[in-house]
Amino acid sequence: MDKRLLTIQDVSCFGQCSLTVALPVISACGVETVILPSAVLSTHTGGFQHYTFRDLTADMAKIRESWQKENLHFDAAYTGYVCADQIDPILEIIQNCTTSGAIRIVDPVMADNGKLYPGFDADFPQKMKRLCVNADYLLPNLTEAAFLLGKEPKLTGYTREEIETIIAELHTIGVKNVILTGVSFDADKLGVAVSDGKTIRYDFNDKIDRASHGTGDVYASVFAGALMRGFPAFNAAALAADIVCSAIRATPADHWYGVCFEKAIPELVQRIESGK
Repeated sequence: MDKRLLTIQDVSCFGQCSLTVALPVISACGVETVILPSAVLSTHTGGFQHYTFRDLTADMAKIRESWQKENLHFDAAYTGYVCADQIDPILEIIQNCTTSGAIRIVDPVMADNGKLYPGFDADFPQKMKRLCVNADYLLPNLTEAAFLLGKEPKLTGYTREEIETIIAELHTIGVKNVILTGVSFDADKLGVAVSDGKTIRYDFNDKIDRASHGTGDVYASVFAGALMRGFPAFNAAALAADIVCSAIRATPADHWYGVCFEKAIPELVQRIESGK
């Protein structure tokens, strides 16, 4: 039977991120994708100065009650950008509206490059941590991982030992599988560390000298879609990195607010169908 995934994150109307990425990417993987917007923004918050923000927390309980009355359930829940007050409603949705053994994928979207995103207070990481407890798959970047662990993030220079210590500590909060992005031991390579709590495997791609908004959302969405199609976690993580790289390369230099992930969807579909 086909699997059904629920993704909970914001709608940034302009900017190629969050739900405007997750819905088309996961759908392209051949997975039924149900959305629950956590907020609606006119644009994302990276580089735009006049964005609007409408909090949809008040709708979450009503939506959950509707789903329960309709006896609707989901085989996986994938969370992205959410607000502090939404942690409890989301946990209630996961408890009441997912199937037995449903997969929990958490992308703790809140920070990058050593600092929290606009709108998040210093205590937000500890609130986000509650959503990460007992996650089947956690996908933080290095900054987010540091904040979740109450550490001061470094911008560069992580050693292999430091990376593996971070991963081990993330497992101690109940995370089953850690997919840690932004790992680099070589100036020309950038990659991901994938851990199931027993072994750690690394996947690296050539570093592209360009900062792009929305790549984390593309990465997590490809990972979630591939995982739901039966890819092992390491293979899903490697595929996600490849698709992000393809999207960056397809993005014109003056296209600063996101990546043209749409141009990488044909490659994604082909690789999902081929199982590679």
